[in-house]
Amino acid sequence: MEDHQLLELDEEKSGLGKVEISPEVIEVIAGIATQEIEGVAALRGNFAADVAERLGRKNHGKGVKVDLTEQGIIVDVSIVISYGASVPEVAKLIQLNIQQALETMTAIQLTEINVHVVGVYFDTPNASVEEEVE
Repeated sequence: MEDHQLLELDEEKSGLGKVEISPEVIEVIAGIATQEIEGVAALRGNFAADVAERLGRKNHGKGVKVDLTEQGIIVDVSIVISYGASVPEVAKLIQLNIQQALETMTAIQLTEINVHVVGVYFDTPNASVEEEVE
């Protein structure tokens, strides 16, 4: 089983205790930030995430993987892009939005934000025409 590490924030010591953030929190923040970008049709998760979502449990971290390395924090996002959207433009917007969201909400600096385009979503307007014919 994977070792669950917690990230300690390097904030000023207030004497009230320490603040730790789970990598799953970073996954959720990055997932929501990714879904906000126009041109992202979906996030690609694993089989377990897909089954859980079909059973009614919304998984905002689906398609996002966080690696805690000695060099820093690496975020990998796997997306399905909408047909006609510019891949480089959408990927850059995803990277900027994730970086901004994580810095604003957690004050965490990321080493890398990697965007993997794993599919293309075709919005087929002909499908509604076929349904009307039947």
